[in-house]
Amino acid sequence: VVVAPGPAPAVVKPALTAANLAPVPVKSKDGPDPAGLKEQVANVLDMWTMQVQTKDDRSVIKCMTLIIQHGWLKGDDLSERFFRLLVTVAMERSSAALADTSARPAAAYVQADSLSKLMRFLVSYHEEWSRSASGLPPTTLTKQSLVNKFFAAYVRVMHNMQAQRTTNFNQKPFHHLFLRILADLYDFLGEPLIFSLADVLHAVQPRMLPAFTFSWLELASHRHFMPKLLQIPKKKGWPLLQRLLVALFQYLDPQLRHADMPEAVTIIYKGTLRVLLVLLHDFPEFLCEYHSSFCDTIPTSCIQLRNVILSAFPRNMALPDPLQPQLKVDKLPDLCKPPTIMSNLTGALASNQRFPNLQADLDNFLCGNPRDGFLQDMPNTLLLNDAALVRSSGSRYNVALINSMVLYAAASVISNDAALTGGATGPQVGGPCLQLFVLLSRELDYEGRYLFLNALANQVRFPNSHTHYMSCMILELFSAAHDLEIVREQITRVLIERLIVQKPHPWGLLVTLIELIKNPIYNLWAHPFVRSSKEIEQLFQSVAGICSMGATEGVADSPTPPS
Repeated sequence: VVVAPGPAPAVVKPALTAANLAPVPVKSKDGPDPAGLKEQVANVLDMWTMQVQTKDDRSVIKCMTLIIQHGWLKGDDLSERFFRLLVTVAMERSSAALADTSARPAAAYVQADSLSKLMRFLVSYHEEWSRSASGLPPTTLTKQSLVNKFFAAYVRVMHNMQAQRTTNFNQKPFHHLFLRILADLYDFLGEPLIFSLADVLHAVQPRMLPAFTFSWLELASHRHFMPKLLQIPKKKGWPLLQRLLVALFQYLDPQLRHADMPEAVTIIYKGTLRVLLVLLHDFPEFLCEYHSSFCDTIPTSCIQLRNVILSAFPRNMALPDPLQPQLKVDKLPDLCKPPTIMSNLTGALASNQRFPNLQADLDNFLCGNPRDGFLQDMPNTLLLNDAALVRSSGSRYNVALINSMVLYAAASVISNDAALTGGATGPQVGGPCLQLFVLLSRELDYEGRYLFLNALANQVRFPNSHTHYMSCMILELFSAAHDLEIVREQITRVLIERLIVQKPHPWGLLVTLIELIKNPIYNLWAHPFVRSSKEIEQLFQSVAGICSMGATEGVADSPTPPS
């Protein structure tokens, strides 16, 4: 919430003189600030604040001109120090005022607001004061480089203040200044400002500045920022928001591995879930196209978070009811169309240092020209060999590599089949890809198999060729494990645990599970794990009821975001 500026704190207002405005000479570019420089910058900010509060534009422009005349904005090292000290002084004073319980909260942000107004005037009048005929000192600053220097100062000051104050760090002044800059500069800079602010948020992400996490999440999802970022033409803003969400998931990953979470982590988790629900409702295509990179970073225990992402479907698509009696799923025309995926499918494959030729080996195997020992090496290929990575990730397996391998192999087979058939029919499960997946389902240990099956289930989403292929693959693996009951049990677990959490549920998940339950070929009810205990049997009966009651309202529909 942007608080309207109130009366300024009681300060001694210095006279607007050249002595107060002239900067102390800086002898060394990389050295510390000269003595007295911070006090001079504080004087400049005080005088500017005083002029802004007069609401006399002529006085304000005169003050801005005096600041420029004295060489603070030439674009050199002094300009960088000027912005850094301006932000430092404003944030220190705001923090001190907020700590004073006797002061009005609105008064704490007066100088932060005036600092934002200084940036607005410098940007709006940039063409006048920067041209060579203006009579002012020459400058190398363009509008964008001016703003970039300010944001660099903002980021640096925040890092320094958290390092110095640790638990006493107050995030509110930085949160307030971010929103004021967004409100004051957007009309002058437009899309470039949104790009710059996205870079700022990435530079102060929760893993780097945990004390700023609550403000960070609110700013990244703010109604005046996130929609503007996603509505930039040609999806230019999508990769930036994807990068921010991945950074958030990476921060939450180690926090969410424990059953007993601190209250602060619980609040952040709920906030993250609300952001995803808003995206599911307003920008579902964004979640559709980046689902893979999100699933790489979301902990396997966060089933509901993953379900929200995987439940997204294009707004121009009407999902058929998976419980419709006459529904012929394999006849749906959308099942022949590949989904749009903007995530990097080959990143984990190509960057594998232990096996640098893994992608080429996988391509050769899928084409029927395998390297000797390729299949036998695959289970070990998916393991992490760095003890530090195992500890930090909480798993012995490279989850991103498993997800990438599964999706890349399936996408390659689907693409090749489409090239041969012209896309008239859906892809057929079989050949080298089925051989590879059957081997992994049998040879991986319990943890590895669970992660592998989750990688398959992550692709069972809205009607498309990937959903159709992976759904058929899961059922084929169930049939192939006739002599390994544990494989069938884990396949059933992966599907059911995604259904028993709160809605929404992916359309493809329901289709796959209904087929597994109802088709006598799989004879699900005859397996011992269905009746291993009374609680488990009741769970299966409840799931069967969900899949047969004929009501799917809200199951895959985009929910209305919480108020």
